Amino acid sequence: MLKWRSFSVAKQGTAFVTSAVKFKNTKPRPVAPLGSRILTNTDDIFKHNMWDHIKWTVEDKENARQKVQENSSVQIPAPERGKFDAEACQFWDKFYEVHQSKFFKDRRWLFLEFPELLHPSHRENRVTNVHHEHKVIQIQSGCTADTEKRHYQHNDPTGGSWKINNWNYQEAQQELKDVPSFLGHDASFRILEVGCGVGNSVFPILNNIRNTDSFLYCCDFSARAIQMVQDHQDYDKSICHAFVHDICEEGSSFPFPPQSLDVILAVFVLSSIHPERLQGVVNRLSSYLKPGGMFLFRDYGRYDFSQLRFKKGRCLSDHFYTRGDGTCVYYFTEEEVGDLFSKAGLEEIQNLEDRRLQVNRKKKVAMRRVWIQSKFRKPSLHFLPEHSPNGQI
Repeated sequence: MLKWRSFSVAKQGTAFVTSAVKFKNTKPRPVAPLGSRILTNTDDIFKHNMWDHIKWTVEDKENARQKVQENSSVQIPAPERGKFDAEACQFWDKFYEVHQSKFFKDRRWLFLEFPELLHPSHRENRVTNVHHEHKVIQIQSGCTADTEKRHYQHNDPTGGSWKINNWNYQEAQQELKDVPSFLGHDASFRILEVGCGVGNSVFPILNNIRNTDSFLYCCDFSARAIQMVQDHQDYDKSICHAFVHDICEEGSSFPFPPQSLDVILAVFVLSSIHPERLQGVVNRLSSYLKPGGMFLFRDYGRYDFSQLRFKKGRCLSDHFYTRGDGTCVYYFTEEEVGDLFSKAGLEEIQNLEDRRLQVNRKKKVAMRRVWIQSKFRKPSLHFLPEHSPNGQI
């Protein structure tokens, strides 16, 4: 028997196969975003650790909704909730003390899903190489090169809209000449990763931006995590600055001026913040993007397997929980994410729900995972609403 939700391997596999085949035949997807490993044969369910684009039935959604309703029916008493926000830094510091750098794996998928992390002059070749490396997978999934090209032109500013953004990119660079010198000021392309932890995104990025006139800033409010980043053998002060910073603190300053960043990356970090503080955080971060700059987001989605696993008494508020170690997690919907960034004055480029089947082949366990992956862009100065004459968002 398959341990997940008491379905047999054959029954659950058949359900996933039916959904996957229907999805593949009606709407082919390119390699990126979100992969192309489609489950089409019941017997193959345990051949890989992950299957992409899993469709949920109405029954699946209702079962998930009921489990969340059940595990959130008993919430942590109001007088006790405040400590999880006030002491979040201590909880995460303790987390890194216990797990060091062994808990999360390096995110080597970053440049497949987020080619915007590369300097514009190197981006096209990198994307082309990634597509070539996954050509076999692309053919197996029923995707065509033309489909993939159209997708990138629509969702990636390296496509048809790049000429407009490039002009404003140069304009923003010119304006920064009047700003006093700051660390990384001489780089033509600047990235900030918030909530960098021990560097699972930092070092894949550093290994790809060397000799590209790029500079990476990375911050976390855990001093222990930042120390581990700085002590890493691949840390390079000439192209990276790791620093302690709490993005929830309204008065805290960054080591760079507003409108100086080309990309902000937030991967599984905003979910750890209390929902009531999220809008302020996104608003403040967005002010540091150049016109045409990109905010890249990936985080937990509503009804992810990890949400369904919570026991009663771990819920702080709707879809917001605390784990046994005191760290917290919120589960987003596409609509919430879109609203969060649009209120910060950013325009949606991509906002997708990533539904996958994660498999533990040894234990014969299958888990439905749900993540949200999004890209938002700060509008060009020439396309800001009329009520913002000075280009302020």
